[in-house]
Amino acid sequence: MDSDFLTPGVGLATDALIWVEGPDAVSFLDGQLSQDVAGMEPGSVRRSFLLEPRGKLRALLWALRGTDRVGLMTAADRGDEVVADLERFRFRVQAMLRKDLRPVHSVWGSDGAGSGRWGDDGVTLVAAPSAGASRFVAATTPPAGAILDHGTLDAHRVAAGEPRFGVDVDEATIPQETGLVPEAVSFTKGCYLGQELVARIDSRGHVNRMLRRIRGSGEVPPPGATVSAAGPVGTLGTVAPRRDGWWALGLLRREAGPGTRVTVRWDGGEAEGAVAEIVRSDDPSHPSNTSSS
Repeated sequence: MDSDFLTPGVGLATDALIWVEGPDAVSFLDGQLSQDVAGMEPGSVRRSFLLEPRGKLRALLWALRGTDRVGLMTAADRGDEVVADLERFRFRVQAMLRKDLRPVHSVWGSDGAGSGRWGDDGVTLVAAPSAGASRFVAATTPPAGAILDHGTLDAHRVAAGEPRFGVDVDEATIPQETGLVPEAVSFTKGCYLGQELVARIDSRGHVNRMLRRIRGSGEVPPPGATVSAAGPVGTLGTVAPRRDGWWALGLLRREAGPGTRVTVRWDGGEAEGAVAEIVRSDDPSHPSNTSSS
């Protein structure tokens, strides 16, 4: 993922962990989440979406499957909203929600992410093989390693193509625009909240925007800067400096596909860049992970 130059280390309290516990925990969440929770093996970890009834995003999640409980990991500033959203639909089920009081720390730049498993032995350790972070640790005391500042964490996320809710995607985002549907959505399980839009787009159509990586030179633009290619095609989300310029994530219109040259403009500044597809692959030689502006 072209991230060898990034400093490895630990992001403090980047995520939150919510437990759904009780005999109906799995069946309750199967009706709320896009992932096939019932089809997961105990101890496994998969991506999921929490959607609103019309099918737009409410949260990006990781689901941790247990026997009679399920953990939901999301960005730290979304934890309370996830609990509140699920509580609105929790009636006549034997399932309780609680937010873990321990902060969840993310570990970036270490060797491999393991097998996508989790365990609870005083701390909760999550290995997420397709995430940019190699693992997440729920613990009062952070794991050993250099503490990463906000800018370095952003750079790691851009390198991995990991969107942040409220910055790169939001309540107006359709799941297919994130590029995460193959990992986060089951098309074979029963109904869940927001399913109709996701299924309709999968079977009948396409989305007009996609999350892309933009790599540029010159002055580093701010988040929210306008991206143009013969007209506006989107805006920047997360932006991070690089040794040879900058890179960013952004939801861009379909016509600004990989390889498209773009101009980024903001009040008082302008920079040139190029669009690259985000491919979540362990192969760093994949052309979409190594293309440059």
